[in-house]
Amino acid sequence: MQSLLLSYYGDDLTGSTDVMEALELGGVPTVLFMRQPDEALLSQFGHCCAIGLAGTSRSETPQWMDMHLRGAFAWLKTQNAEICHYKVCSTFDSSPAIGSIGRAIEIGRSVFSQDSVPLVVGAPQLKRYTAFGHLFAAYRDKYFRIDRHPVMSRHPTTPMDESDLLIHLSRQTDLTCGLVDLATLQSASRSEAFDRLLADGTNIVLLDIASLQTQALAGKEIWRVRRPGGTFVVGSSGIEYALLAEWVANRTVRAEPSFSPPGAADRIAVVSGSCSPITERQIRHALTDGFDGIAVDPVELVSEASSDAIARAVSAGRASLEAGRSVVLYTALGPTADRGAEIDRQEGARHKLGRGLGELLRELTIQQKLQRVVIAGGDTSSHALGQIGVDALTVMMPLPASPGSPLCVAHSRVKAIDGLEIALKGGQVGTDRYFCAIRDGLGG
Repeated sequence: MQSLLLSYYGDDLTGSTDVMEALELGGVPTVLFMRQPDEALLSQFGHCCAIGLAGTSRSETPQWMDMHLRGAFAWLKTQNAEICHYKVCSTFDSSPAIGSIGRAIEIGRSVFSQDSVPLVVGAPQLKRYTAFGHLFAAYRDKYFRIDRHPVMSRHPTTPMDESDLLIHLSRQTDLTCGLVDLATLQSASRSEAFDRLLADGTNIVLLDIASLQTQALAGKEIWRVRRPGGTFVVGSSGIEYALLAEWVANRTVRAEPSFSPPGAADRIAVVSGSCSPITERQIRHALTDGFDGIAVDPVELVSEASSDAIARAVSAGRASLEAGRSVVLYTALGPTADRGAEIDRQEGARHKLGRGLGELLRELTIQQKLQRVVIAGGDTSSHALGQIGVDALTVMMPLPASPGSPLCVAHSRVKAIDGLEIALKGGQVGTDRYFCAIRDGLGG
């Protein structure tokens, strides 16, 4: 395998494909593995300049992280990439109990024997911005501080009630935090300020990003201070966009990527475990444009009767597909249909819900010989894809209108799954016609 520019661990599956898309659009061939690959699988992707591991840590406890992240980071370190990135969601939603970014940073610092960890969250490409340490995000073409965001302030698992990211992190870790703010980043003394924080041993150093210009400056600083053997960094796919700006500037990357739309699929299947109003609009739009909708009871899906619920959903989905229609199977139509309080009475139920959706999607894919499918919901995707038999993903077609949710190609030892075209969409991502665009292969 050739020298790697970057390796990464994605804290959920949709976030992992977000990174892969950013790198591919920047001319960096990338592969995403579903688990630590053996040498035979790794050797199939020797042309890649970046590799990723898809994880589930966004929905896991600190105790889970202690058991799983250390080994994942240690393996990534052996790949000797210039940068090793722990990828988090650009909305930074996390808590001391679930998806603790602070705990992940503690583990990464230990594995990489690194005092200071650069942190980047802003990503203008995704309409995410940080200014003087506060996070802002778009919703329906309006911009909100993250603790006032109509969706993320009410996230069912990790609601964001604090926009100052360093205060938010202080609830998750005792590590010291510092900031290279917008004014400093755009000044002549930015390198001096960054170096001073690193020299003082500040454990977490956040770099503000509120524009493409400040993104490029942040990328320049992170690349400048990289260390032999690899530097551990944390953040959204803003990390990749920032580094790509520097790689283009210093001619580390010169390739001009090209992607050909795959054309329309005769029918596709979508499974959704998202309660987001954005996903709700996408489902409702699909139902007006050639899709049949099938409601799947999420409480039943995580109960002892889950096999019956899956069998009924598969039967209903098969009927639509055999009639030549696409189908979307969903556990909620927006936040008003969220039954999380009932689901959470059973430990591990949200993970089981994702696995159940993955099981029914696998059955429909194999029975109906489907060529293209979609999984909606970040946490859902992570647990659902594990049931399908995918070993690795590569990008087939980025979606410029819905960045962070590309159409991918599955690589698998299961013949019926190998070559499957699959899109993984976070709850907050995509235009209203996302599912229709995937079916039509238009990149919309």
